[in-house]
Amino acid sequence: MKIKLLEKNKEEVRLLIEDITPALANALRRIMISEVPTLAIEWVEIHENTSALFNEMIAHRLGLIPLKFDPKKFNFMDECECGGKGCPLCTVVFAIDKTGPCIVYSKDMKSSNKEVSPISGDFPIVKLLEGQRIKLEAIAKLGIGKEHAKWQAANASYQFVPEIDLKNVKDIDKILEVSPKGIFKKVNNKLVIVDPYRYDEYKFVEELTGQIKVTLNTNKVVFNIESVSGLSPGYIFKKAIEILENKANEFKLELEKIE
Repeated sequence: MKIKLLEKNKEEVRLLIEDITPALANALRRIMISEVPTLAIEWVEIHENTSALFNEMIAHRLGLIPLKFDPKKFNFMDECECGGKGCPLCTVVFAIDKTGPCIVYSKDMKSSNKEVSPISGDFPIVKLLEGQRIKLEAIAKLGIGKEHAKWQAANASYQFVPEIDLKNVKDIDKILEVSPKGIFKKVNNKLVIVDPYRYDEYKFVEELTGQIKVTLNTNKVVFNIESVSGLSPGYIFKKAIEILENKANEFKLELEKIE
């Protein structure tokens, strides 16, 4: 198996993976979406709320704010040394105490752990008018996406790599005229492929002109991983592989019991 990095930034990674089966690609995609642990607010205790929003709406908004944290320093509550009672190794407490007029943002969340905070301070939580007040405490813990969407680590998708046959090209200018921007260019009177991974656009040109032929190579995929949590997309991909490996090992152990 070969992996090539195509694009990378703080929130997204695009990878080309060769010699991979559709089943393995889909397993990795599902794990990245639903089984990579992240930190999110689970419990909210509201001491005072005179804003226009119900307590439940504020709690819901707090739960959906992505939190940045070091995953090596946190345990699941049921696996923690505290026995699930809640401690700094498995929970983080946030406090908000604001009086209007103002807009309460995620930057107003005071954390019990200086290494844990919202990924941005600009998420609006509630607007307070003159004299209105919000005072609360919120507790965050580790969870996974298949338990609730607020723990989803990433949006992950993949596509098979298109193979484009240009042997029957006769009218380059016509192809360039109807093609979406950025997939072809003309060099020395020859048609050159610019972005070889945009299958839908190339298929559109094939159907419109009949001058190119597009097929899919199911042994090559392009993975798009977009973090929607406080974790980097690279970490999410590596963690998904680790989780899949643990599942395979567990499956092997169970098989040995029935032999």
